[in-house]
Amino acid sequence: MANAEHSVRGSATTDSRMGAARAVLWLVAAVLAIRQATAVLRLPPGERLIDLETWIGENGVLHVKGSLYDTDRFTGTPFAGLVLKPLTRSAEQSLGVAWTFGTLLLVVGIGLVVARALPGPVSRRSGLLAAPIAISLLMLSLPVRNSFYLGQTSIIPVLLVLVGCFVARGERSSGVLIGIGAALQPTALLFAPLLWFTGRKQAAVTSAGTFAALSALSWAALPGDSWTYWVHHVAGAGLGARPDSLANQSLHGALLRFGLEGPLEITLYAALAAAVVWFGLRRAVRYARDGQLLLAVALTGCVAVAVSPTAWQHQLLWVLLAVVGRVGKRASDRMLWPVLVILVMTLPGKMLLPNMTALHPVRDNALLVAALAAAVAVPFLPRTSPYFRRPVPTEYVSPVPSRWSRIPLLPFWRRVSARPNLLLELLVIRVGYSVYSHIRTAATGSVGAAEEHGRQVVAIEQALHIDIELWANKAVAKAEWAESFFNFYYTSFHFVVPLSILAILYVRRPVDYRWARSSLAFATVLALLGFWLYPLAPPRLMPGMGFIDTVHGPQDLANPDYGAMTAVTNQYAAMPSLHFGWSLWCGLVVVLLAPKLWMKLLGLLHPLFTAGAIVATANHWILDAVGGAAVVGAGFGLTYVLSGRRKLLPSTATADREKSAAVPGPAGPAKAAEGTRGKSSEETAVRAAPQ
Repeated sequence: MANAEHSVRGSATTDSRMGAARAVLWLVAAVLAIRQATAVLRLPPGERLIDLETWIGENGVLHVKGSLYDTDRFTGTPFAGLVLKPLTRSAEQSLGVAWTFGTLLLVVGIGLVVARALPGPVSRRSGLLAAPIAISLLMLSLPVRNSFYLGQTSIIPVLLVLVGCFVARGERSSGVLIGIGAALQPTALLFAPLLWFTGRKQAAVTSAGTFAALSALSWAALPGDSWTYWVHHVAGAGLGARPDSLANQSLHGALLRFGLEGPLEITLYAALAAAVVWFGLRRAVRYARDGQLLLAVALTGCVAVAVSPTAWQHQLLWVLLAVVGRVGKRASDRMLWPVLVILVMTLPGKMLLPNMTALHPVRDNALLVAALAAAVAVPFLPRTSPYFRRPVPTEYVSPVPSRWSRIPLLPFWRRVSARPNLLLELLVIRVGYSVYSHIRTAATGSVGAAEEHGRQVVAIEQALHIDIELWANKAVAKAEWAESFFNFYYTSFHFVVPLSILAILYVRRPVDYRWARSSLAFATVLALLGFWLYPLAPPRLMPGMGFIDTVHGPQDLANPDYGAMTAVTNQYAAMPSLHFGWSLWCGLVVVLLAPKLWMKLLGLLHPLFTAGAIVATANHWILDAVGGAAVVGAGFGLTYVLSGRRKLLPSTATADREKSAAVPGPAGPAKAAEGTRGKSSEETAVRAAPQ
């Protein structure tokens, strides 16, 4: 009876938590939708729904007598033009509001269909939370944001195909919907082979027939435009923007950007497209037969993106749907593919990869690379794999009990003893730093406020008798060797030392790596608050105080010039000093974790030299270093309060191995297990479960 009552209470608690989580996720989806609609409708009429207004607006292409393609503003199929013509007059009155809210409904429809089509078996939690999560991701994705801004119709073919595959009853209605989608976006005709080879032959024939009938209808109504689109421009290739622009994320566009052109480019493009279609559709058919039809549809869409002559950003929604595929045998690797897809589909390439010439081909073609990887390369698990539902579990370890009973405040923050996925870590670090850089640059404030805060800092330092910046700056400027040393140290070690320490910890001490990385991340986030709330001019930018900028040379304070960094960095984000803060973090980590005394002492030299460099070069005040130390201390403190002590209890597997080694003979494992069972639950508090 007691067990039954406990089970009922546990079930009620779980249901209430699930309901609260679902409500929060739906609220997030609603906020994102409202934000997206508001951002579009707040723009002046001439700056919103640019593409749609050029089609059906008062002076749009569809009002112009003659060919749809006389200008380069209309890039749709002749059937799309035929469908849009009746909307011309009504659209002039309600172009913005009606189209924006109509697009919202289309996105919600896609999210609901995707949530319904998830490959089984689907847990109850996933089934309840899938729809709001899918809608939120769609709202954040570049294709949907682009469609809202431009007023494009590319969401409609995606929804038609999804409804035809997962909602429509009967193969005939399914084929009709997919055929209409292909008439609007011709590469959607690739779904006909998918239907054929998965046993839905009537739907495949109907979709091809519908496409042919609608294309013939538009040819009869608009023969000149149809000839221009299908023959002269080869299914729209060359219409609109330059095909070699970064907006065209297809194989054709990538080859043109690589400098290929003429017959060589056409031949290579045709060969690559044929290979992608062959391998991609074979994989899609295999996953469809495996019961993962949504993944199969996403892969077919990725094939269509890659082989299309032009695949503009608003047409790349298929890549996001590939997030449903499961990759990796270990639970710790499962998040790599979804995170990679979501980052590629929501952030510009410049935020994903550093500005290195060798990486430009990948950065400029990130969406195409993601589409090709999904279509032909990523080893998605079949449902028959033993790891599909139950990957190799991640080992979670409990921290050593702390002095206060309420710590950790986040008991669900489970500590992992295994090394994290390297590629996922690099992605998160890179994106995190990009976000930090953007926020730091945006937190400018006014120059007047920054200079006023500078005078406040000087007054406080004078009251404390620590205003040594001008003396140190003048002294170093007079000694050439000292000036060269501190300039070099200031510009060279800020990133190298923290990244080196993280790399060593990742390889040698993965548990401490997670702890150190979290504390550094918290410190950096707290520093951003300082940049926003207290813009501060560094000594070198304070007029009339006589400081010498030893790194950049004499400057016009009204219009300082720091070369390529002038436009991409905030010169008034001095409080707190992350130059000193990150160096102090390095010193503390080395002191806590280094095995030998000389290593600890060497680690302390880095914050010491950095403190001298930031003051001597007139880049920071003494109080900036104090602020940097404060945010680092708060970072370590937050990590401790939220997740517990750095030290962890030994894992069960490690304890068993040690006991087995200590007890020779066949009785060793048994005795080890018996000894483990005799320990308290606190001493062996290790849980193994998939993430």
